[in-house]
Amino acid sequence: MDILQLIDRLEELFNESKNFPFTKNVMVDEDRMLDIIDQMRIAIPEEVKKAQQLLGQRDRVLAQAQEEANRTIEIARQKADQMVTRDAIMQEAQRRAEQIVAQARIDAENIRSDADEYVIDSLTQLQAELERIINQVNNGIRTVKDEQSRRASAS
Repeated sequence: MDILQLIDRLEELFNESKNFPFTKNVMVDEDRMLDIIDQMRIAIPEEVKKAQQLLGQRDRVLAQAQEEANRTIEIARQKADQMVTRDAIMQEAQRRAEQIVAQARIDAENIRSDADEYVIDSLTQLQAELERIINQVNNGIRTVKDEQSRRASAS
């Protein structure tokens, strides 16, 4: 189950809880709350798996970029070799091959940079979402502990 759905269920549980008169305290169904928290513990590793998948995608994009750069370099070398066989245009061939290689390196670096930015953006969003979720869970735990303390002191 998606972590956001679990948070919605936890919030719904609190909203359905009975209020104590003249306080901001509520009585929560402990079994339901613990069940939701257990499900959250299971769901959070899924979010981490998603982050790992993003890293895997980044690695694949980088590998593809490197492969494309290698192909471009090889094509440039082949073209350069063909041009070298013709004495009259040998210097022009070398200059053009160097341009192609330099452009391939620039293109590969741009692809790497774009892939890194994509991963950073995705992981930053995931981090923010996880921090928000952890905040909500901590607030829920603190509320329940406060309620336990109040009940214990009232006894």
